[in-house]
Amino acid sequence: MKIAMIIVRTLVGALFVFGAVTFLFGLITPPPMPDGPLKTFSEGLAASGYFYTLLKVTELVCGILLLTGRFVPLALVILAPIVINILMVHLFLDRSTLPLALFLVAAMIFLAYNYRKAFAPLLTPKYE
Repeated sequence: MKIAMIIVRTLVGALFVFGAVTFLFGLITPPPMPDGPLKTFSEGLAASGYFYTLLKVTELVCGILLLTGRFVPLALVILAPIVINILMVHLFLDRSTLPLALFLVAAMIFLAYNYRKAFAPLLTPKYE
């Protein structure tokens, strides 16, 4: 099980690092989006001026943490809302890459389960 966890952690980390590096350094020019709700959503986020940069820097840092195996529970907590948003975008706006979103959700659940002891204090009803 430990080997599976390392493999999944490395795949998820590599996916986030790759996505962040290609965006931040402009290595891949994304194809033009067809008109529709996804394009409107994307343009709205881009119009803020900061959102995509903040998102990709966060993904880069968390991806590096996953790849190195350091502070993995923290990286998982930070990436959880990002992965949920990725799933929602692919469920409601663009189903063409839904399998990737489902892989990310399954991988995050798998990793969270394997690091469940680290999350136990967060799930106590009252902290003393």
